[in-house]
Amino acid sequence: MATDNNKFQAIISHCKEYGFIFQSSEIYDGLSAVYDYGQNGSELKRNIRDYWWRSMTQFHENIVGIDAAIFMHPTTWKASGHVDNFSDPMIDNKDSKKRYRVDHLIEAHAEKLALEGKKEQEAALLQSMDNLLAKDDFDGLKKLIEDNNIKCSVSGTANWTDVRQFNLMFSTQLGSVSDEANEIYLRPETAQGIFVNFLNVQKTGRMKIPFGIAQVGKAFRNEIVARQFIFRMREFEQMEMQFFVRPGTQKEWYEYWKAERMKWHLSLGISADKYRFHDHVKLAFYADAACDIEYDFPIGFKEVEGIHSRTDHDLSRHQEFSKKKMQYFDTEINQNYIPYVIETSIGLDRTVLMVLSEAYAEEDLSTADKQDSRVVLRFPAKLAPIKLAVLPLTKKDGLPEIAREIMDTCKKSFRCFYEEKDAIGKRYRRMDALGTPFCVTVDHQTKEDNTVTIRYRDSMQQERIPIAEISRIINEAIDQ
Repeated sequence: MATDNNKFQAIISHCKEYGFIFQSSEIYDGLSAVYDYGQNGSELKRNIRDYWWRSMTQFHENIVGIDAAIFMHPTTWKASGHVDNFSDPMIDNKDSKKRYRVDHLIEAHAEKLALEGKKEQEAALLQSMDNLLAKDDFDGLKKLIEDNNIKCSVSGTANWTDVRQFNLMFSTQLGSVSDEANEIYLRPETAQGIFVNFLNVQKTGRMKIPFGIAQVGKAFRNEIVARQFIFRMREFEQMEMQFFVRPGTQKEWYEYWKAERMKWHLSLGISADKYRFHDHVKLAFYADAACDIEYDFPIGFKEVEGIHSRTDHDLSRHQEFSKKKMQYFDTEINQNYIPYVIETSIGLDRTVLMVLSEAYAEEDLSTADKQDSRVVLRFPAKLAPIKLAVLPLTKKDGLPEIAREIMDTCKKSFRCFYEEKDAIGKRYRRMDALGTPFCVTVDHQTKEDNTVTIRYRDSMQQERIPIAEISRIINEAIDQ
């Protein structure tokens, strides 16, 4: 049975064994901090993506979606500040030549202090780090590392270089001949595709303030040290929504979206005590409010989503660099202005990891007569990769044919899985490990009265139901 300390590693192993997530290019020894989603992971990821998309664009009449290109004009990133400012403090160990992000290095040491029961020292160290990062005090950060005798995990020494900035953008060339090519960047965030299309969407959609533009897409960051499985990767997916509001109303909308986004998280069936808001110590110079929604992963509370009040900085910068007016005429007050922006930005891969962490459980089912256990993924039905497993009790007597008829009916509404190999108990265990909420078993009684045995994953209870009721029961669970 996994403990809290090794649950994270158990989840990683489970993801590999059951087709959720694989190391990218594994046959060539893999590519660091890049992962592929397998047959079940890709379904889970798509279900989360679709649920977020519907909650934004279908349930809000004043939010629409776009799909902007990954490649953008290089001036975009100059205007956004990424060329000059998109950096993280890094430090190298002179003996091992290993490079660390400063905050990761200090946080890892803080985790050790916590495991040793030194909670006050852990809190003081993290508070000092936050204060120094807020002031961009690189000399102070190095001194903090030295004063706490923080050592390299490879060399075991504290022989450090000075702290310096490292730009996180990937660059490439656009053009068929490299000598004539222009340097462009793989986008480090999806938000700028929304901002540069603000006028296109507003005019063609006849959108009135307040309104939002949502987008899901890949982003790329050359992380100094990407770690913790899919929590921090070099290629990842974001779900972002930029909400454009009248200047002076941003605080009200900021609080509104904080509440709305927490409601969405709680709708995943996760209890409120697993979440917390973390207000930013260091605000960007243009922001007037910012916070993170953090989830209590097996590795501790970590950011899943950011909510930011960005004022009019983004559209103003693009107006300055493009020389195109990014203004909106508000007929209610008969005034032109550059809208303010409230941003909600959630990592899709981090949300997958959050859902996996919440769902994963190892259960001891032992009785006085026998030893038994199971690994189960308690996904909400709406997110589960497979909604229904159809299992004929035997491979003969016409049972597979009836099971196939059930499959053909149900697969039009939701994803189903058919299996006739192994004893029924083993098949139930496999479905538990995949997070399948419902199994129906076709047996000899089915031929007599058109009923099947439905098994519920979470309770493991079974009951007889008519075949005609299968779709209704599962669709009701999906819609909850």
